[in-house]
Order: sequence, then structure tokens, then C-alpha cells
Amino acid sequence: MQTDIAVTSNAAKRIRELVALEGDDSLMMRVSVSSGGCSGFQLGFDLDKETTAEDKIFEAEGVKVVVDETSLELVKGAELDYVDNLVGSFFKLSNPNASSSCGCGVSFSI
Repeated sequence: MQTDIAVTSNAAKRIRELVALEGDDSLMMRVSVSSGGCSGFQLGFDLDKETTAEDKIFEAEGVKVVVDETSLELVKGAELDYVDNLVGSFFKLSNPNASSSCGCGVSFSI
């Protein structure tokens, strides 16, 4: 059973930039899943420096990504990327567990 999150070089670079802008090297990218959104579950991406006992931390290219156990069950095996194109700039999570997602890119169903 795969239980980790892959982080692309683009995502790691952008997380490093955001942490540098905040001036706090203890910050990590928190990926969370909550109920709601137009497809049932909604993704959240925030900088955080606090962790709990139920958090799992993934490290890649000098950055840390933290996911709580409940969210991890819904996104295990996913890849975190950062997209910067004409449409916009955003973090994108390619989730192999999602059966469908909506056009907004942050909502999915299982």
C-alpha cells in the first residue's frame, strides 16, 4: 500500500520561494482535505509550522509537506505539482484515488 505524497521539482521550488517570502524556515506546506467543494471533497494548501501527532511529514528537495492521517487516506499516492501557465499559477494534486474532479482543480470525489 502506497502511503506517501510525491513532490515535483516545480512544487518544491515554489514552496521554497513562499517560505523565503515569509522569512520563517520552519514553515511547511500543509495539504488538507475537507468535505465540501463541488465534487464532495476539497483540497487545501497552506503554509504551517505546527504539526500534530497524526501528521505525516514528507521531505523533498529541501522542503517539507505535511498531511494529516485522515487527509492522507484520501490522497495517498498523489503527486503535488506547481503549475505556472497562461491560465494561472497554482498547486495541483494529481490524486490517483479520485474518481472525478471538477474544473476548479481543488475539488474531487472518490
